[in-house]
Amino acid sequence: MSVIQTLVDVQGPGFRDNLAHHAGQIALLRARLAEVATGGRDAHIQRHRERGKLLVRERIDFIVDDGSAFLELSPLAAWDQYGNEVPGAGIVTGVGMVAGRPCMFIANDATVKGGSFFHETVKKHIRAQEIAQRLRVPCLYLVDCGGAFLPEQDRVFPDKDHFGNSFHRQCRMSQAGLPQLSAVFGGCTAGGAYIPALSDEVVMVRGNARIHLGGPSIVKIAINEVVDGETLGGAEMHSRVSGVSDHLAEDEHQALAMLRQIVASLPREPPMVPPLPPSAPRYDPIELDGVVPVDPKQPYDAREIIARLLDGSAFHEFKPLWGDTLVTGFGAIHGQPVAILANNGALLAESALKGAHFIELANQRGVPLLFLQNIPGFMVGTEAERGGIAKHSAKMVYAMACARVPKLTLVVGGSYGAGNYGMCGRGFEPEFLFAWPSARVATMSADIASNVMVELARSNLRGPADEARLLDIERKVREQYARQSDPYYATSRLWDDGLIEPSASRDVLGLALALAARRALPSTATPVYRM
Repeated sequence: MSVIQTLVDVQGPGFRDNLAHHAGQIALLRARLAEVATGGRDAHIQRHRERGKLLVRERIDFIVDDGSAFLELSPLAAWDQYGNEVPGAGIVTGVGMVAGRPCMFIANDATVKGGSFFHETVKKHIRAQEIAQRLRVPCLYLVDCGGAFLPEQDRVFPDKDHFGNSFHRQCRMSQAGLPQLSAVFGGCTAGGAYIPALSDEVVMVRGNARIHLGGPSIVKIAINEVVDGETLGGAEMHSRVSGVSDHLAEDEHQALAMLRQIVASLPREPPMVPPLPPSAPRYDPIELDGVVPVDPKQPYDAREIIARLLDGSAFHEFKPLWGDTLVTGFGAIHGQPVAILANNGALLAESALKGAHFIELANQRGVPLLFLQNIPGFMVGTEAERGGIAKHSAKMVYAMACARVPKLTLVVGGSYGAGNYGMCGRGFEPEFLFAWPSARVATMSADIASNVMVELARSNLRGPADEARLLDIERKVREQYARQSDPYYATSRLWDDGLIEPSASRDVLGLALALAARRALPSTATPVYRM
């Protein structure tokens, strides 16, 4: 492999301007992550503490292996929704090592609306299960929830991708031999009761843990029976009488220790050892914060990003002289082989064919795909259409959608229109999809969308143009697209698995690739078809 030679002057004014600009974006990201990490309101946290309960991230910190990383997913879910009173959607999810084994954590935050489920809570819960199922890792449910948030019932309860789907997934994962383990720390009411009830093993904490399909108030209304929560569904009762609980813990620390022991007792797996010797990039990943220009319309070479991600900055580029708006090639990140597709402009017919060819090549060789998105879309216009851009772009989409290898996506800039699809957007189910704070996701840019809508309005006029009305249309469309393509708007709605700092990309992708490597590939490789 050849080593990428950077052309970026890290001492130049352009680099320093970029660095300063992105430093502001990173500071904002850190501030918002810190805000949601605190959980609910101070009064709710105090009440939680008074009951002798740990905060949700304290529970995770206690059980994960010392010195190991925790890859948190979608920490800004529900950001700027519900009056910002549902930080993180009231749930923490992510992958952490327990007794040397990667596990998916799905942990309720009872300081946020009592751990109730909102629409985004359900999406986040199910997305974590989806990842666990694909990567074949156990699920650890740290349960402390109050069931569905009733005013949200129509967005939580009845549809196929609502709360019921999480129970379906839990059953199917257990059937597939993926352990489903629960520790119950507080309330576990209504639909939430099925999380432990469908688990392989359950730990409950004496005094605080409750499991009941209907709480005391519902029981009184339904059958006029007066009963307290402990008698109805306490840890002592479920451990000694009903058998719903398998282990009775005296406090939360003991419960977490029990859960860790259960994980340690699972059949052993081979250690996660990278197939190649890892090495640092030739260029410091911190420089990624200065590589991307302030102006999103200013072009830059995607190889500058690749050089700061790959081991030794070594890159075996594929077709470097053809279809140059798409950079493709092989390398490694933290010793994990990877096949990269990175945008250097709009995808032309040649670029799409190159992408399809390369995806098939990586698929045949069993190398995971990494898509670095910064794309205005596929090329449009008479020349492009006569050149068959529709069929050639479809070939790339088809190859990507049918690839058997794991797919990872990182949105580093714009992700517009069909380009989002061709570069493995959310709809194509990548194993992980992360984004930088510079990301923008929409059908088209605000500039183009506003001009299109103004032209449509102008073409429908029967008389003289009302320029004031046209200007108002332009303003409203521009505002809408600017707001809806904001990275925080996207991550709030779980269009990605989280916003990450550019300089952290190499470590995040390396961990994601290591996890993806656990999945056995189906034996459906096909010959490479040169498009």
